[in-house]
Amino acid sequence: MRKNGDEMTPAGVDWDAEAAGFDEEPDHGLRDPEVRAAWADRLRTWLPERACDVLDLGCGTGSLSLLAAEQGHRVTGVDLSPPMIDLARTKLAGCDAVFLLGDAAAPPVGEQRFDTVLVRHVVWALPDPARALRHWRGLLRPGGRLVLVEGVWGTVTPAGIPADRLTALLAPLTVDTRVERLSEDPRLWGGPVEDERYAVVATV
Repeated sequence: MRKNGDEMTPAGVDWDAEAAGFDEEPDHGLRDPEVRAAWADRLRTWLPERACDVLDLGCGTGSLSLLAAEQGHRVTGVDLSPPMIDLARTKLAGCDAVFLLGDAAAPPVGEQRFDTVLVRHVVWALPDPARALRHWRGLLRPGGRLVLVEGVWGTVTPAGIPADRLTALLAPLTVDTRVERLSEDPRLWGGPVEDERYAVVATV
């Protein structure tokens, strides 16, 4: 997600227009080797050890999809922006990955089921996050997991979803939920951050 000064870009941003410069953010493009390694390390602990089917919702240009594919997983990415999808397909050319144009809240995957649903910086922008979480849970195989990377950004008019609210929404849907604080690891963001950033890993 891009920031304008101290504030988060509104959910209504034109993502098609943002696509060309999206990877310039350190935690989007993962171009810095240290940032890339930090995300790869985290992803390795969030995803199953064995090769599995990962659904990356709101995948953007596919940076996390690429890390997952490099770790041996089969990836399906979904994004609403055609330019983002085009960039993701280019980035993962030759990998075991497919990318679909569609709404992250209701991805066009039909009857396909997954071992992990991976979602970064999407839940906070959804009009009905509870409904989306229920739908995503239905896309998981038994014992599958939701991996949700979220936060609260800005101080004047904060945008985002606090960890306690997200875990409360997940409580009736999951059997085990843990929160991993990410703000304290500057390697993930290309430098120190002061706002709330976290990951929730929930098993169904």
